[in-house]
Amino acid sequence: MLQTCDKTLLRGRVLTFHAAPADESDTEAYSYHPDGAILMAGGLIEAVGEYAEIAARAPGATLVDHRPCLLLPGFIDSHIHFPQVQVIASWGAQLLDWLNNYTFPAETGFADPAHSAAMAARFYDLLIGHGTTTAVAFCSVHPASAEAFFAEAARRDMRMIGGKVMMDRNAPEGLTDTAQQGYDESKALIARWHGRGRAEYAITPRFAITSSPAQLELAGALVAEHPDCHVQTHLSENRDEIAFTRALYPEAPDYLGVYERFGLLHAKTLLGHSIHLEPREIEVLAETGAKPVFCPTSNLFLGSGLFDDAGLRARGIAAGIATDVGAGTSYSMLQTLNEGYKILQLQGQKLHPLAAFHWITRGNAVALGLEDRIGTLEPGTEADVVVLNPAATEAMALRAEAAQSLSEELFILQIMGDDRAVEAVYVAGRAQTTSVAGLVTA
Repeated sequence: MLQTCDKTLLRGRVLTFHAAPADESDTEAYSYHPDGAILMAGGLIEAVGEYAEIAARAPGATLVDHRPCLLLPGFIDSHIHFPQVQVIASWGAQLLDWLNNYTFPAETGFADPAHSAAMAARFYDLLIGHGTTTAVAFCSVHPASAEAFFAEAARRDMRMIGGKVMMDRNAPEGLTDTAQQGYDESKALIARWHGRGRAEYAITPRFAITSSPAQLELAGALVAEHPDCHVQTHLSENRDEIAFTRALYPEAPDYLGVYERFGLLHAKTLLGHSIHLEPREIEVLAETGAKPVFCPTSNLFLGSGLFDDAGLRARGIAAGIATDVGAGTSYSMLQTLNEGYKILQLQGQKLHPLAAFHWITRGNAVALGLEDRIGTLEPGTEADVVVLNPAATEAMALRAEAAQSLSEELFILQIMGDDRAVEAVYVAGRAQTTSVAGLVTA
């Protein structure tokens, strides 16, 4: 019998993944317990399985009954912009104009530590309120923004990945560093935050347009010095962006070749968008293990293009999926799946609901190289859990009355769900409680 001091036992319909499922018949890829339980203690999952079995092993645990809701690993967002919390829903432009007209002016405010701290609190409330317990975030060029990002994550004991952007050209005054400054400030932030608690650092040259060759060379030096850090940047989102990059780096064979030349590609590299890829770029992704990241709501909002998930998977390349707020139009990974489903439909590709929920949990954890810590409900992993109600709204409830399988219920959440479907969230085993401002740590 397990020791039960300070243990929490969650009861509900429990779903977790062991691999990417093809469909509902692929039962080796997932475990589903219609009357299941998750036992949590010390921020970790101790046991998962049928309620009767787990409850018998931990009779003194605090029971929280979430029936008939679904219990899954907390959602993972693999590409989001922290300083763009007040840029979301900014009208009428494609990528480069949108950056100049909205994003860059907003990001200048993050030089102020007080503003950064205030925005960080609200940013995390929104993430948790939408069921996201881990995110990979771009901060602004200012170290203050990264300090606020990591400090708020530490306060909430969340596993978060982020970094200050390095950008030394093609941006307004007040929003650039220098090549050396970007290196020095990033290195100091790595020393201060990487591996502290649940924090991980991402070396973050924003994209080739805003970094000189000198800066990318120093970014590559950081990667060589800190190979356990993630790398995040942008790739081939927009045709004009690609043309501008080629003009700035005429010696490169293609856009990805810029990052390849400076040693920025390895298995922990995340390449936001990756829509308009050349055959050689796809081969390099397969060879290096660098991960493209699908950002469906952003790609639709900015008119960027259609992500070819099936084509990449055929080459053994498994992408992440992400909101990309603020060009992305929702913090919800459920709504991200909704729009992702439609983008793939337009190309004759299918996204089964089980595969979809694998993608925003274990799938993104695999893309981050963190599937041993997050993204599943396996014993020993971190106790980040989301509780979902497939009948959260009147329209969802009406549809749910006719649902006859787990896949149908998941598809209701995938297409109709948003933050209203999030009944509860647990971060490192601690419940997050609802307030007028959002979800805050209990």
